Amino acid sequence: MNIEVLLTEAEIATEFEESIEARDLPEKFFYWSALSVSAWKRMAMRADDSLRATWESLAAKAPDLTRAFGSRVPVISFGAGTGLKDRFILKSLAKAGRDVKYYPVDASQSLLEVACAGAEDEDCEALGIKADISSPMHLLLAADVSEAPRLFLMAGNTLGGFDPLDQIKHIAECVHKGDILILDARLHNGSETTYDPSPEERDFVFAPLTDAGLSAEDGTMEFIERKDPRLDGLLMLTRRFHASTDLRLRVGGGEVPVARGERILLNFRYRFTADAFRWLLTEHAGLRVVAELPSSDERYMTAVCIKA
Repeated sequence: MNIEVLLTEAEIATEFEESIEARDLPEKFFYWSALSVSAWKRMAMRADDSLRATWESLAAKAPDLTRAFGSRVPVISFGAGTGLKDRFILKSLAKAGRDVKYYPVDASQSLLEVACAGAEDEDCEALGIKADISSPMHLLLAADVSEAPRLFLMAGNTLGGFDPLDQIKHIAECVHKGDILILDARLHNGSETTYDPSPEERDFVFAPLTDAGLSAEDGTMEFIERKDPRLDGLLMLTRRFHASTDLRLRVGGGEVPVARGERILLNFRYRFTADAFRWLLTEHAGLRVVAELPSSDERYMTAVCIKA
């Protein structure tokens, strides 16, 4: 198993301590520790079957979508996680006799190992890239592991884990003429008025604080979804921990005091209306959408894009 490291464990540990000090934990720390990975896997088991079915449907079309690539198809997955949905594509391409090389990109060593092992079980050559996909430089370095044409994947509302106005532009900069980008987004249909997280989602969001020595009794969790004023149809779900007593978090061999009443901003998640998702891809990022696949329950939209 080969994994190229752009983001070291020491760098993540330092950034985690700095983020705790700043009371703001970005996305990558929720897939870092063994506890966080376990919590994510439990939550993923409840994942929408409708989105999985969409990616299975896409996999059947993958050989035709990439016909212009020729026999060689590099597959680069940003925020790959365990690579479950990616493997639908890999298996279909391999079955069609294509020479597939898989490049899962993720900040989590544990998840990269699963993604690479899963691809290798399907007799697909894999090179994992341990990187922070919120970094434009890391994205470009990851994209440059292969020459165009390349098939880029972003599955599981990965875009929604970052500021989508910035992130989609950085992703689009990686897409060259001849490349294909397939990504999905969690939709908001306008009728939902409250957000009710599952117990598995609560455990997942709280996991980095559990690693730092906190328990659910040390405060309250707040899940609040609001409109993002920058774009009509863009909604941001914030998750925050509100300390109910003075606390000391164990971080990096030391302790970080958190006073009663302080809040720690945990990772956020975006949802989109279909029109907002299209605008981000086309008008904002300069991509051209050549196909749209709504999930059967209309909770997700998956788009196939090329450079405009």
